[in-house]
Amino acid sequence: MAPEATPAPARVLVVGGGGRENALAWALARCPGVEQVWVSPGNGGTADLPGCHQLAIAEADHAGQLAACRQLAIELVVVGPEAPLAAGLADHLRSAGVAVFGPGADGAQLEASKQWAKALMQEAGVPTAGYWPASSEAEALAVLAAQARPLVVKADGLAAGKGVTVAETLAEARAAVREIFAGRFADGEGASLVLEERTHGPEVSVFALCDGNQLVLLPSAQDHKRIGEGDTGPNTGGMGAYAPAPLLDQDGLEEVLRTVLMPTLAALQARGIDYRGVIYAGLMLTETGPSVIEFNCRFGDPECETLMPLLGPELAAVLWACAKGQLDGAPALTIQPGCSACVVAAAQGYPGSVRQGDPIESGLQPSDTLQLFHAGSRRSPGGACLTSGGRVLAVVAQADDFDSAFERAYGGLAQVRFAGMTFRRDIGHQVRSR
Repeated sequence: MAPEATPAPARVLVVGGGGRENALAWALARCPGVEQVWVSPGNGGTADLPGCHQLAIAEADHAGQLAACRQLAIELVVVGPEAPLAAGLADHLRSAGVAVFGPGADGAQLEASKQWAKALMQEAGVPTAGYWPASSEAEALAVLAAQARPLVVKADGLAAGKGVTVAETLAEARAAVREIFAGRFADGEGASLVLEERTHGPEVSVFALCDGNQLVLLPSAQDHKRIGEGDTGPNTGGMGAYAPAPLLDQDGLEEVLRTVLMPTLAALQARGIDYRGVIYAGLMLTETGPSVIEFNCRFGDPECETLMPLLGPELAAVLWACAKGQLDGAPALTIQPGCSACVVAAAQGYPGSVRQGDPIESGLQPSDTLQLFHAGSRRSPGGACLTSGGRVLAVVAQADDFDSAFERAYGGLAQVRFAGMTFRRDIGHQVRSR
């Protein structure tokens, strides 16, 4: 007997306050059957999204999130950021009977501990670079001395995408090790890291929606991590993206599914982990095939902003089915044709200390092919929209080809202003001809 089809949830809560959550709320509110979407805590642009409402509840306030679910009769919670997932928010809500799209704390170790993730990959036979775990500065420096070559240095825990140094020299690698154990990316006490062999090739992001047993692949995307044009300067959380990435055709995606995602899911199951959420594989396409740089337990940002406009109206039903472990009953997720381009506008000083509190002026009129997703913004008591973080907003556009999509995105960005606005003018240089 075929499983009963999963309808869309009428009442949805998105947890988080960044651009990723802005895009998720926008996409879910557009799905047939979804009546209301709440975002907690949201940002300065949340109220501008049709069908969306803001709740002043912190991501870390588990009791507050559960109380809101009960008061508002929430049917589906979508947890955006990694920190509340690693802290067990999904476990807390599920134990109270709430359907959650997002893994429990056990599955979130895919991102929360690079040592745990590397061990899982090794166990599953997933292609990834060779590595050496280290739980003290002396141990890490001894590995570098024994290898006598620069290695990639990764803080073991959550570091907001900034705890990685791709060292060019041994001196740079040693400095990165000392920085981690000095407490830049952790409290220093009990800090640990992973040293990795360097691999070479273009990077690409692949996302799969998981119900614990099955996977639904999304289009691949390519992010731009560096702050400067020409991919120069320090790493950021991401200055722009595009999708689908031509680097991976359908055969390439099937290879990733076969060699990376399915073995990873099997290894999670072998450890008794019921993983319901996003498995995000950051890949390097090496001469010998796809190799995992890292796993994340949530959507990438700004890849999420880039992807959401390409996903069909079945998205809410599919995420709800994943949350309930019932993908068999979900409608097929359609993917819109064409290309999506995303450009991020950051505050002056990013990715270091940034200026905040500047008014954001926008003449951009969103449409079916042009979106404005806020991230680091807030509303003043008088209602003005002000900058409040590093990456302030993203302008996203779709078209039949990348040249047209980026022309539309940059045209939209030209209608947005705030003091010190910083952005890259070469996002998508890999796929643009002009």
